[in-house]
Amino acid sequence: MGFVPEVKRYVFHICNTETAMPQPSLETLGQLVADKRGRHGVRVTAEDIGISPATLSRVENGHLPDLENFRKICRWLKVDPSAMLGFDEDSVRRPIAAVHFRKKRTMELETARALADMILAAQRALNARDEF
Repeated sequence: MGFVPEVKRYVFHICNTETAMPQPSLETLGQLVADKRGRHGVRVTAEDIGISPATLSRVENGHLPDLENFRKICRWLKVDPSAMLGFDEDSVRRPIAAVHFRKKRTMELETARALADMILAAQRALNARDEF
């Protein structure tokens, strides 16, 4: 009967062994997709992602998808595309609002300035909100 506890301990060890997930990057994209897909079929998983089975297969084999499919795959993986590309949150700059109006006789100068000020104020408010 000494054999049974040994088997249980071995099975417990196998079940509790975690495999380290690779760091998200373009080089590990295929492996991340294959790992998450697991034993699910290529067709079912491709449908869940919103890409073709052929694209899914190519990605798992190390080929890079186009930008639209990359976005869909990242969303399915629940990975930020900027992290996948090697950017950290601090290095990603937010777009800066710029205001440019074509010279148009139908708009008064005061109106154009008021609109420009409003757009820039909205940008500042969004940036301040995101900092908290």
